[in-house]
Amino acid sequence: MTPAIGSLITDPTSMEPMLPSEGQRELEDLAFNLIRKASSLAGQLHPIVTSAIGSLVRSMNCYYSNLIEGHDTHPRDIDRALHQDFASEPKRRGLQLEAVAHIQVQEAIDQGRDDPAYPASTAYASWLHREFCTRLPEELLWLDDPSSTRLLHLQPGVLRDGEVMVGKHCPPAAATLGAFLKRFDEAYDPENLSKVRQITTAAAAHHRILWIHPFYDGNGRVARLMSHAFFKRLGIGSSVWSVARGLARNVGRYKSLLMAADEPRRDDLDGPGPLSQAALDEFCHFFLAVCVDQIDFMRSILEPTEILRRIEIYTEDEVRAGRLPKGSFPLLREALHAGEFERGQAASLTGYKERMGRNVLSRLLELGLLLSPSPKAPVSLGFPVMVVERWFPALYPAAAR
Repeated sequence: MTPAIGSLITDPTSMEPMLPSEGQRELEDLAFNLIRKASSLAGQLHPIVTSAIGSLVRSMNCYYSNLIEGHDTHPRDIDRALHQDFASEPKRRGLQLEAVAHIQVQEAIDQGRDDPAYPASTAYASWLHREFCTRLPEELLWLDDPSSTRLLHLQPGVLRDGEVMVGKHCPPAAATLGAFLKRFDEAYDPENLSKVRQITTAAAAHHRILWIHPFYDGNGRVARLMSHAFFKRLGIGSSVWSVARGLARNVGRYKSLLMAADEPRRDDLDGPGPLSQAALDEFCHFFLAVCVDQIDFMRSILEPTEILRRIEIYTEDEVRAGRLPKGSFPLLREALHAGEFERGQAASLTGYKERMGRNVLSRLLELGLLLSPSPKAPVSLGFPVMVVERWFPALYPAAAR
């Protein structure tokens, strides 16, 4: 349903307040806790292993972001898509293509190949939307126009030129998006905010870009990738944790708090602007608490001795079943501890003669449990989808396994 002309929002002050309340002790404590825990998470494993896990977490992030959108893309379908193995059924194939696009954009963020603009900005939001949509096939860029029977063509990185309704919320009029986004840029300009204040405002920016709804479609993905980039740029985000998992696992509360922050102020004590300050504060608190929770979760499953224990149990089970050769575990253990090792070390690590050591190495490479960029290059630990649940329990919900 398209809103009536008389109901259109045209004044940028309509989305005030833009920031959480000053001096909130609990919110500031969450920010400091987030900094401390993110720092300790970063040094748990060898950087080469951390980088490889980052690829796994990007797929996970994509899965949960899609889940929030109501798209249940199975992790194995995502893995197949990353290997260019697409389903013949159009809808399933479309979800796979969306997943690959999402992962590629996050990879650019994680590797510092993203737009240099500050993440909480119009320029960065447009970059995210453009990068995501240009990776989609043409058929996925056509949308139903809710106000008519015609189709809308989604243009990558281009602001909407028509009116929309998002549930009960009527976003700003298309003609005034420039003014709203200018206010968005001013409010979250890092030159005016301390690092702690930037962290406490991360959720406010997340909500307000959704409230503005600058694009016809893709705003949710833009907001979540923006939050990921926001924390990454501040030095507390990384490729090995994702707020999307926490938001998806609390999706009812996430969406209800988003909607509550759309509501007008409750009384004269509820902040200085037309929208509820209390509701925005509650959403900011929830969002940072989810971030801390997700770092705690990843820290628990990435604890080196626990990973090694799970790898050892898995390897013993697979050896007994005849799916892995004896001598596999010492090679996997070395890759976990050292990050990588030379192929010539296989014999000494397994305790076998050279030919048998090479056979064990070849089998692990064949299964993707070890990886190597070339036939003579060192090998490192791989994380194929078949081992995810055994090595990283609870990364995905039970229904996705």
